[in-house]
Amino acid sequence: MSYTTSYYHIVIRTYRSEPTINEEHERELYAYIYGIAKNLKCQTYRIGGIADHIHMFVSLPSYLSLASFVQRVKTDSSKWLKANPHFPRFCGWGREYAGFSYSLRDKDMIVGYIKKQKEHHRKNTFAEEHRAFLTENGVSIDERYFLRDD
Repeated sequence: MSYTTSYYHIVIRTYRSEPTINEEHERELYAYIYGIAKNLKCQTYRIGGIADHIHMFVSLPSYLSLASFVQRVKTDSSKWLKANPHFPRFCGWGREYAGFSYSLRDKDMIVGYIKKQKEHHRKNTFAEEHRAFLTENGVSIDERYFLRDD
């Protein structure tokens, strides 16, 4: 038997960063995504966000890549959101996503960060947060493609 753990902080934004996840029903979306993760044998520690993006902190089993997990979450939740009358303006998820690995000792920090999304975004836009997040994690940003879905 192999012993592995993979913890990821994942950020997914809505198509064109449109504010299409309404606060009144966001917990329905989070529960649906939690179900997707559970079916894939993933552990979800926290999901949260605001109208134009979500954050997740999850651990993935060794046989599931980050890209495969995000693709399933985006595909399955997009179908559900488009069919759900509580999200009438949802058009889809943005093309890109951010996903960074962490260790278990970072769990409380990341979970706390996700819990404070609404408070955090009273001061910062998603674009500001995303740029800082990428820079902090050593990702070079190509301005031609930054937050573009066209």
